[in-house]
Amino acid sequence: MDFSDNKQPIITKCKGSTGFLLLNRPEKKNALNEKMWRAIPVALERLNCDKTVRVIILGSSTEGVFSAGADIAELELIAASAERRESNRRAIFAAQQAIADSPKPVIAQIDGACMGGGCGLALHCDIRFATNVARFGITPAKLGILYPLSDTRRLLELIGPSKAKSMLFTARVIKADEALSIGLVDEIYSQATLAEKTEAFANQIAEVSQYSVRNMKKIIRAILDGQTEEDDASSEMFKAAQEGEDAAEGMRAFIEKRPAKFTWNGDE
Repeated sequence: MDFSDNKQPIITKCKGSTGFLLLNRPEKKNALNEKMWRAIPVALERLNCDKTVRVIILGSSTEGVFSAGADIAELELIAASAERRESNRRAIFAAQQAIADSPKPVIAQIDGACMGGGCGLALHCDIRFATNVARFGITPAKLGILYPLSDTRRLLELIGPSKAKSMLFTARVIKADEALSIGLVDEIYSQATLAEKTEAFANQIAEVSQYSVRNMKKIIRAILDGQTEEDDASSEMFKAAQEGEDAAEGMRAFIEKRPAKFTWNGDE
């Protein structure tokens, strides 16, 4: 697919049941500025409201470029204004939280440099696939600034405190194979096959019950947020699923030895 004609910094496309949210500032290697951060929740909402979209892939419009991180030139200007600093902080948090809170699964498709704020975007996705030439770095220590708590928390969830400290304290850049070995990414592929493999995985998700997928995403988040026991909400969620249209179809398809045709599309 060719996205080069679109001049918006964040663009969306659809292909079957997969929606694409694409960073589109290639002249700056997708360095993230406040305009881009503000555009991400808006673009994501378009995909979440599209009932034909079941899975979202967060990637880049340009091969070999994911994100060089924050736009440092803009950060230098923002540093002079308390109002701008707060505005930028809120925009970053809102964008990343929108990805984390998306009811639909979000897969990061990473090719090339994935640095700082770009890595933060990937951390808030549900799954991360990368090319074998991708590079990862979280480098606030080189600038005398901090990584946000939300980003740091998700880094800890993925790779644990010791590995997170190693990356954060040294600000070093790691290769794809190390990122895979520590759990920062889930799979690595060649540049030639990354899109194909990511879309194939997205299609696997799209083929099963979306009622199950979206509610299991909620349950996983609740566990990661510290919930250890069933409560009224989780119990009701479990019971309601057994009465749903997808449960009826899934069990009937199993008995009849045929593929299930799930129809739930997000309507409660």
